[in-house]
Amino acid sequence: MAVKIYQNLVNRVKDILKCDVGITDNYGMVIASTKTDEIGNIDDGSFDFITTNESYLENDDVAYMKIEDRKSNSYVAYIRGNAEYRKNALKFISLSFENAKLYYKEKYDKKSFIKNILLGNVLPGDISIRAKELRVKDDVRRVAYLIRTEKTKDIFAYNIIQSLYPSDTRDFVVLLDDQNTVLVKELKEKETKDDIYRKARIIIDTLNTELMVKASVGIGTEVDRLRDISRSFKDAQTALTIGSIFETDKTIIDYNHLGIGRLIYQLPTTLCKLFLNEVFEDGVYELLDPETMLTIQKFFENNLNVSETSRQLFVHRNTLVYRLDKILKLTGKDLRNFDDAIHFKVAMMVKRYLDEVQK
Repeated sequence: MAVKIYQNLVNRVKDILKCDVGITDNYGMVIASTKTDEIGNIDDGSFDFITTNESYLENDDVAYMKIEDRKSNSYVAYIRGNAEYRKNALKFISLSFENAKLYYKEKYDKKSFIKNILLGNVLPGDISIRAKELRVKDDVRRVAYLIRTEKTKDIFAYNIIQSLYPSDTRDFVVLLDDQNTVLVKELKEKETKDDIYRKARIIIDTLNTELMVKASVGIGTEVDRLRDISRSFKDAQTALTIGSIFETDKTIIDYNHLGIGRLIYQLPTTLCKLFLNEVFEDGVYELLDPETMLTIQKFFENNLNVSETSRQLFVHRNTLVYRLDKILKLTGKDLRNFDDAIHFKVAMMVKRYLDEVQK
């Protein structure tokens, strides 16, 4: 289909200039030409021109111009004969060629189609029609993974994920920017939530092994229609955002398992401040030193079990009891009491959320 677009372009230019026009790839092979017998053959002049550092070259018989590509000088346009305004005509061909490539990509490229759905650039009513044109299944189970990595100059993370899921008919790997990549994964009939999570773990482990970069994955909700994949993507974004506040030790955050963090994130900050003031008096929370905070964290992790917490902290049981009494004296909350522990835990999460919002 793209070749037809390029062929129409050179034919129109010939109608204006009254001379033969062609386009070659980066190997010098003619992909479009007004002389149809040239198509598919290597044009020696273009091949030699590609190896030079020149962007434009002309003689009495032909003029060449490289068509700049984002990654490399991938194409060459040429005009045969000594027609007037050859250079300007080749500039026009170069611009028209880039527009034709963009048009083709937007209309016929599956990944661009999926990316536009994710970003909400396709009308819901057009999605099923375009899906049929591109032979993309509409009514199958899918889930969106948002993979976020450290900022790098290259897009190696995208390449690694693409190598894990090379199929461009069932799974789609979409590059958003140098930190964010989306995997739209088609699910098999018997795949469970555990299988979905396991795939995220494979991605994390592969990126850590191959690139040695820190990565986190947000898992969106499972959807049954292609038009709903944008919702799954937004849920994956929300999962990573909430996870970065409340689950900083986790690398995989599932939107369906956000817990109390989801509720706090959706509350107005005014209500959060009111709740925080109910639990802690002004300045009390700031009196808790790092050692005390570590004690509180371990105590919660071990379900308020004094013996297990003291063992993990490598302190005597009586030392832990002394620390808990100290916390009670400072805050008025006895963490050995379930209700007090609940209020304290939620208040810590609210404080973390407010600190993040106020950054």
